[in-house]
Amino acid sequence: MSKKYAVIGHPIGHTMSPFIHKRLFELSGTDADYGVLDIDPKNIERDYNGILKKLDGYNITIPHKQAIIPFLDCIDEKAKMYGSVNTVSNKNGVSKGYTTDPDGFIKALEYAEIPIDGRVVILGCGGVARTMAYEVLLRNVAVEFAVRKEDIQMAEKLISEINLTLENPKVSYITIPELSGDITTLINATPIGMSPNTDFQPVSDIQLKKCANVFDAVYNPLETKLIKNAKKNGSNAQGGMSMLVWQAVVSHYHWDKSTYDAGDIERLCADSAKELMSR
Repeated sequence: MSKKYAVIGHPIGHTMSPFIHKRLFELSGTDADYGVLDIDPKNIERDYNGILKKLDGYNITIPHKQAIIPFLDCIDEKAKMYGSVNTVSNKNGVSKGYTTDPDGFIKALEYAEIPIDGRVVILGCGGVARTMAYEVLLRNVAVEFAVRKEDIQMAEKLISEINLTLENPKVSYITIPELSGDITTLINATPIGMSPNTDFQPVSDIQLKKCANVFDAVYNPLETKLIKNAKKNGSNAQGGMSMLVWQAVVSHYHWDKSTYDAGDIERLCADSAKELMSR
């Protein structure tokens, strides 16, 4: 009997999740169906009891990553730390929540041979930047947030939270116009450059030339203006598609302990890129 999985969100039109997860099930030899469920926030409790509890597992996207938590039986330590769940496993009547975004981020950097050391600058201070910053800081590497002037208050609030959560973190912020000097790894955690606004990049060409490594969480388009220009400069640069695929890989580990060959995942990243382009 096929296992049942899905991704939930609202709205949830053009998601890559079915394409990626169906391929991962094929690679692991798992007989499973994977669907898409548009769940209105006002119906989350009803649909949790009526639909979601009957699935073997599911992924979660905006706006349910926090809202789902009160309904679950338990969540793992990393999900508690981030206050966010994007993967749920239903086993033996117990629903357990996980967050795979942090692991997907780290694995994407490892895959691209982008180091987490030296001077690490994260552009933005929203939810994606928060996750990335914690993962860098947990490896005892300093983080510099580079933000817009209008986001200074948000950056200060995030840094205050980090200082309360971690022991002696090396974390600071500057505004993007102030950003200068050599940067080991620049990480874009903003939506700047995302389709359809593909003619923009979050830093200037002069600032970008000082970056040895660049990672952009944006995966549509596959190569943002930031990534294209970074490569022209000779930087080691990687877009966000690999992060999307690797966080899906981690979901499968939580569901059924599946592991995958790195070559298969590399091909899946390439095929996912082609699929996105075809859409």
